Amino acid sequence: MSSTPEVEIAGRKIGAGHEPFVICELSGNHNGSLERALTMIDAAAETGCDAIKIQTYTADTITMDVDRPEFRIHGGLWDGRSLYELYQEAHTPFEWHPALFKRAAERGVILFSSPFDETAVDLLADLGAPAYKIASFEAVDLPLIRYAAAKGKPLIISTGMANREEMVAARDAALEAGAAGVIMLHCVSSYPATFADANVRTVTDMAEWLGVPIGLSDHTPGTAASVAAVATGACAIEKHFTLARADGGPDAAFSLEPDEFSALVRDCKDAWRALGQAHYDVLGSERGSLLFRRSLYVTCDVRAGEPLTRANIRSIRPGNGLPPADLEAVLGRPAARDLARGEPLAWDMVG
Repeated sequence: MSSTPEVEIAGRKIGAGHEPFVICELSGNHNGSLERALTMIDAAAETGCDAIKIQTYTADTITMDVDRPEFRIHGGLWDGRSLYELYQEAHTPFEWHPALFKRAAERGVILFSSPFDETAVDLLADLGAPAYKIASFEAVDLPLIRYAAAKGKPLIISTGMANREEMVAARDAALEAGAAGVIMLHCVSSYPATFADANVRTVTDMAEWLGVPIGLSDHTPGTAASVAAVATGACAIEKHFTLARADGGPDAAFSLEPDEFSALVRDCKDAWRALGQAHYDVLGSERGSLLFRRSLYVTCDVRAGEPLTRANIRSIRPGNGLPPADLEAVLGRPAARDLARGEPLAWDMVG
């Protein structure tokens, strides 16, 4: 694996040395309305995000309508609901996809999706999707990963609940099947996730042994975890989006509204720029401040030949005199000429 891996999606390079790639996840917050989904794309594009992501499945391609306990959700936001019922509500119909891709293209923003079966992969390939996202729950579905990878586009794989061996297996399956690069996202598969569980230092650790660009799929409230992840080296951030949490929706509770998402984009990019590199020289922007460092000044009039003492020489601001470190070297030595109060001390003033 390259020590500085990068992946390119629709002309955008993602990896170390590039600003974070921020993905706006629409999920099921369209609430069953194509018009709302199109409005969400417009609003997402306005946030400055780098890409918008949708999900491509039907209730029948992702689960079955079966009345058994394991097909029902216990606890959390969706307590008591059946998987089939939830996915029936949250899915983005296949027939909407051409309109969504068209609107994203008109807004000049990258759009791709999470496929959940081979028919979804084929639909997205026909629409020219520039990448595929593998959701956390599907990270163990190596046949699906291989099928998507065979389309020759990059894969982004969320790793929630996956152990090290499963992450390596998913990465290898994608690369061996022909993916044009892999990005893996640290993810906590709880909805919402708590800050205590976020463990964003995992981003750094994953980067060390997976050898591919690493990012964060963030289900915590607000923007703090995402910004922290960028500070630890995350090259991609995925966050859920809604027009308004008050409007409801399957993922609304842990989604950001437009103004919040704009702040996420701004803060993640600013955090990346602030990282810079280790630097110890005076920056161009600092040169004007050099004047305000401390230096040695004459604090009262001194006649030629009089000794320099702590009573007439002192370290003060500004910085036009000798450095304070030279104080001991000048104390006790005679003035080479008459010195006036307020003069910066220089070596030619010292006998």
